[in-house]
Amino acid sequence: MRAPDFWRHDGPAARLLSPLGQVYHLAGALRRSLVTPWQAPVPVICVGNLVAGGAGKTPVALALLDLLKEHGVTPAALTRGYGGAAAGPLRVVPGEHDASTVGDEALLLAAAAPTWVARDRVAGAKAAIEGGAEVIVMDDGFQNPALKKDLALLVIDAGYGLGNRRVMPAGPLREMAASGFARADAVVLVGDSYIGETEKNLIGGLPLLKARLQPRDTSLSGRRVFAFAGIGRPEKFFETLRGLGAELAGTESFADHQPYTAAALARLRGAADAAGAGLVTTAKDAARLGPALTPDIAVLDVILAWEDKDAVLRLLRRLPLPFVETPAR
Repeated sequence: MRAPDFWRHDGPAARLLSPLGQVYHLAGALRRSLVTPWQAPVPVICVGNLVAGGAGKTPVALALLDLLKEHGVTPAALTRGYGGAAAGPLRVVPGEHDASTVGDEALLLAAAAPTWVARDRVAGAKAAIEGGAEVIVMDDGFQNPALKKDLALLVIDAGYGLGNRRVMPAGPLREMAASGFARADAVVLVGDSYIGETEKNLIGGLPLLKARLQPRDTSLSGRRVFAFAGIGRPEKFFETLRGLGAELAGTESFADHQPYTAAALARLRGAADAAGAGLVTTAKDAARLGPALTPDIAVLDVILAWEDKDAVLRLLRRLPLPFVETPAR
């Protein structure tokens, strides 16, 4: 889905839809109250958020997977597989499965660690444990009560925050902010834009882990490009390109997880050619393109860099994990 503009700021539309948002929140709260979460025999780390898409959950999950591996722990990733047809539990095999089967995020995660797609999170966790996982990193699922979270991280995009702070469909929130922060163990703030006093008060005494998304390389610096993206916040990708020094001749945004048709790609190529630019997209979009990703489409891959990695490690050390204190080489 693509977030409507009025989700950013309060206004008549948001206020009109607010009663529906209250119903949405209460339905989620009721569901959580009626479910007894399953306690896995290995720690479960949930990387979730409060807003609908675009916070940076998958880069955070990837960074955690790398950090765990660096310290001798065997992790597995668990995701619902948004955009894919597979119900699972299914272990993702890069090169065999595509985005139409397992979703784009699952393909990114599978490049970093063993990854299971499962709409039933408990069944997925059991499959991952049978596969040898010592810890499960769950991408999304914060509002899903089926699986107990031993460490729950809420990811916030510093440039967007909590939008107008209303619950869908009146705003971007999946639940009331106060209830979400009350169940979190820490907050990951991605980016360096201003966070308002309301967000600061909601975060309260929770550990605040700051991080930034950084391009893996600078080869696009100085190049004239036509950028396209179908992610939660495409403008964040466009801002990254500008910060890298790329010249944006044009941009086009698509809905998150939207598949690309041959007609859409032909139109994008035509627009890029007319502007005398090369096409560029995100790694997540590249995963959806699959064989349609041809050499004329550049891919900007980003990694998450922690401001204070030791603070992250202190949180992870709370869990019963076979940590190697000196990073494995």
